Amino acid sequence: MKIVFFGTPDFATPSLRALTGEGFAVEAVVTQPDKSRSRSRSKLVAPPVKVVALEEGIPVLQPDNPNTAEFIETLGEYRPDIGVVVAYGHILRQELLDLPTNGMINAHASLLPQLRGAAPIQHAISQGLPRTGITIMQMDSGMDTGPILHQVETDIAQDETSGELAANLAEIGALALVEALTYMAVGQLTPREQDGALATYAPKLSRKTARIDWSQSGQQVARKIRSMDPAPGAWSLIRDKAVKFFGPTVLEGESSGEPGTVLSNDRNSLVLATVGGSLSIQEVQPEGKRRMSAVDWCCGAGPRTGEKFD
Repeated sequence: MKIVFFGTPDFATPSLRALTGEGFAVEAVVTQPDKSRSRSRSKLVAPPVKVVALEEGIPVLQPDNPNTAEFIETLGEYRPDIGVVVAYGHILRQELLDLPTNGMINAHASLLPQLRGAAPIQHAISQGLPRTGITIMQMDSGMDTGPILHQVETDIAQDETSGELAANLAEIGALALVEALTYMAVGQLTPREQDGALATYAPKLSRKTARIDWSQSGQQVARKIRSMDPAPGAWSLIRDKAVKFFGPTVLEGESSGEPGTVLSNDRNSLVLATVGGSLSIQEVQPEGKRRMSAVDWCCGAGPRTGEKFD
């Protein structure tokens, strides 16, 4: 079975390593172009999957747009049996999806049809879901609407961040891909159509969606903070400057302060009032600064008791 692998971020590298480690014939890796990372924009950084592919001696293709006729013709020269897509970052046109003999499959980080879309990991945490998982699906022209081939579930820990859950799901996804392709090779995969009536959505994150809503409960605010950790960071304004929060703990007991108000900023903790309670914050990232201990911030230029985040 000749495979072309589409992927870009760290999330995709365990899957590529698993496929090559299990002896699958990965003929080519398609990833995004190298990105400028230095301030002068003179230093290019390769996508993580490119680094793995080069280590394995696999050809790497980095089109600006994978949907051009020229690229589709180039990919066709590899005569792939199947395409595997893991967090590639581009919507693929039908002509490209149909190029491999057996089409393309995708590893999606949710239990479809739940949380279709660009940010299923973050939305699973912010919504307080107890479980999520990986779905291996046959790709079609819709947004995560194709038939389900294989699913693996996992619990979401109460204090888990999106970064921690992503790392867990990346490993689960690698195993799920190996299992799905192994079952497919021996004809033991039965596609199952999704029930569109049960679909929920996980739209792309934005600065607006990362802003903390202080009208929500302490549990909801804590979930928002964990869902945006490490990026883009859940934030709120104070003194007209944005501050990102990390490491929330919901405290027991009622709070007399207006939601968003600083209740404590001593050497032990930063505590903020929420609806019906309060929240302790472990780390912050003030606008233009590095991520730091909330206590260190409060001992310096941080907020004073009684000040309010907006």
